Amino acid sequence: MRDPPNSYDLRMDVDLRQLRALIAVVDEGSFTDAAIALGTSQASVSRAVAALEAALGARVLRRTTRQVAPTVVGARAVRHARRVLEEVAALHRSVASTPEQLRVGFAWAALGRHTTAVQARWAAAHPGAELVFVQSWSRAAGLTDGVADVAVVRQAPTDSRIASAVVGHEARVAAVPSGDPLARRRRLRMSDFTGRMVGLDTITGTTTSDLWPPDSAPATRPVQGIDEWLTLIAAGQAIGLTSEATSVQYPRLGVTYRPVTDAPPLSVWLSWWRDDPPPALDDLKRLIRTAYEAST
Repeated sequence: MRDPPNSYDLRMDVDLRQLRALIAVVDEGSFTDAAIALGTSQASVSRAVAALEAALGARVLRRTTRQVAPTVVGARAVRHARRVLEEVAALHRSVASTPEQLRVGFAWAALGRHTTAVQARWAAAHPGAELVFVQSWSRAAGLTDGVADVAVVRQAPTDSRIASAVVGHEARVAAVPSGDPLARRRRLRMSDFTGRMVGLDTITGTTTSDLWPPDSAPATRPVQGIDEWLTLIAAGQAIGLTSEATSVQYPRLGVTYRPVTDAPPLSVWLSWWRDDPPPALDDLKRLIRTAYEAST
């Protein structure tokens, strides 16, 4: 006997992990880069995509030796997957956030030395409403994952659904092994990185090879997250360039921070969903700007 048309079909059992894997492969261009973006293994991404194809009964990606691209079915699946994940993120935001709490996402160093002061001023201005900082290793610092109401980032958001505003500026510092000759100097310059290995977080970091002229750009080594970056430097395997906020929030035995006098400053951005700004957003922006301006 055949099942009625609307009966539940196990073959259509699709989960969010599979949808995230598909979108990551399409956005990043390869299974390897998708795995890096998701913070998982290439094998895990391959299994998730294969499970999605089995659930849908259709191939969603066309693989060649040179590239990975969506099939016609895959392109439709990607459009639907994006909408599904956006709705799930909106669901998280609507039920996880309470009037008594404003969650601020960050990837590396929150607001550095201003973090505690901003929290204290917020508490004085908004009794009973907590300002909570939550860490997320994603480009949007937890905003698109639904774990934050607003996010502190140090790169201008490119997603048109996200609004943002500059709330401060920070100097850059070098992070060098404490036993390195550079650690004995009080100040460094960008030219001191030439010929050295520099650790780069390609997902959430603020340093790129474009900061140096092509003929003097240092060699780079990819890392994932602040702890791996600091461990690499403390072991003497690389040096780093980062925001001054990192030096305040992450002192580490074996790592010495030094100002880089000719490095371009970093803008600090506050970002939020354009169609869903949190309550008291303007007050939060004002408090953060005041903290940064007071330190200049």
